[in-house]
Parts: sequence; C-alpha cells; structure tokens
Amino acid sequence: MGSQTVPRFVSDPGATIKDVEAGPSLRFAMAARLLGDAARAAGLVVPGFRTPPRLHGAVRSIRRSSAGAVVAVQVRSRPFDRVTADMVEGVVAANGLEGEAAQRIRLALLETVAGDDELSGGASWSHARMAERETQAA
Repeated sequence: MGSQTVPRFVSDPGATIKDVEAGPSLRFAMAARLLGDAARAAGLVVPGFRTPPRLHGAVRSIRRSSAGAVVAVQVRSRPFDRVTADMVEGVVAANGLEGEAAQRIRLALLETVAGDDELSGGASWSHARMAERETQAA
C-alpha cells in the first residue's frame, strides 16, 4: 500500500474518467467563485464575471450599471495566470480602489487563487505578479 497513488474519479463508476484536468471554462468559474468569496470576506462589492468580453479585441472590460459591475475577461488562448490577474483587476476597478488599498486587495486576491492547488495547477503566477508591478508603476 505504502506510496501507491489513488486515482481520482470524476464520474459515475459505470463510466469512469480518471484524472481529468479542469478546462479553461471550469477554471474560470472556479476562480470567479474564489475571488467572489475573498472579495466578499474583505467587505468589497463582488462584480459578476463573464467570458468573453463583448468589446471586440478586448482582453478585459468592465461594464457598470445600476445592478452592479460585470467584469468580462478573454480566456481562450491566454495563460490562466493572466486571466486571473485580469479578474483581480476587475474587482479592484469595480470597487474604485486605488493606491495602497488597491495593492493590498490585489495581493490578497492573487494569493487566494494561487493558494488553490486545483485551480493554480502549479502555475508560477509570474505573469500576475508582473501585471501587479505594471499597475503599481502606472
């Protein structure tokens, strides 16, 4: 028994699929849930998330209405850490955060997603940290 790996099963036992990795759409939904929970716990307004943006050629957009904000992010053909960084920036923008408050929330939200092994998939998050530094410099 010792160090034997037990396969994960993701379907009914009659038609089992082993070790299925979450696709981009599922990872997007998981990230939206995690970020929403973390933002809510921090007392922030949680925007809606959707993909893709309606604005042709945009990788990220935010639409505001009386019902709240919707952050749209392009998922297809992009590294997932960039997708997540855009989702985090959407939360920051939807809450009108700036300066140190924005930086603190940005870091907390990025760490929330990076801390989820199933979602991060061992990603380095270097793109997300680079986006964070670029935002600081702006």
